[in-house]
Amino acid sequence: MSIESADYSSGVDPERALKYAIQHIKGERAQIVEGVIEPVSPTWDHEAAAETIRDQIRARARELDCVTGAGNLDLPGSSNWYVPAIAVVPAAAAKGAGALLPADTLLVVEVTSESNAETDRAVKRRRYAEYGAPLYLLVDRQQRSVTVYSEPGELGYTRADGPHPYGTTVRLPEPFGLELDTTGL
Repeated sequence: MSIESADYSSGVDPERALKYAIQHIKGERAQIVEGVIEPVSPTWDHEAAAETIRDQIRARARELDCVTGAGNLDLPGSSNWYVPAIAVVPAAAAKGAGALLPADTLLVVEVTSESNAETDRAVKRRRYAEYGAPLYLLVDRQQRSVTVYSEPGELGYTRADGPHPYGTTVRLPEPFGLELDTTGL
């Protein structure tokens, strides 16, 4: 279902209704990308790539009093509700939160799949910047590369470091200030 096909005559806010609906799908996780509901069912290869990144950032995230996870990110005023591969968020913000805003994160990581690579490369990159996610790490499994985006603005990220081929050490800027080994991706 697309938000564009919603019936507006009932007085129901279509954004709110759509976001409510995906939060109540039994047994499934889903996200909304530009008004289209997409199931979130990553492959083991996808999860292995995410775990490689998570393992390298976990200690620093704890030092920053943050948690890492794949929690919901709401983009209010749009027909978007994302479930990133990894988000690093302050522990205090995560407690009791059903969803956070991209601006509440310190880092968002997306790992591409064949079905969503272009969405992660373009749509989510633009939207995460627009909604203030300070760092966006794109692990592109199809291109076998990693790119770090920073300095978000309304028109997108103004700084890109990469793409770097797998096997390269990639610097994750402050507040992380660490080198990511991309060999195992």
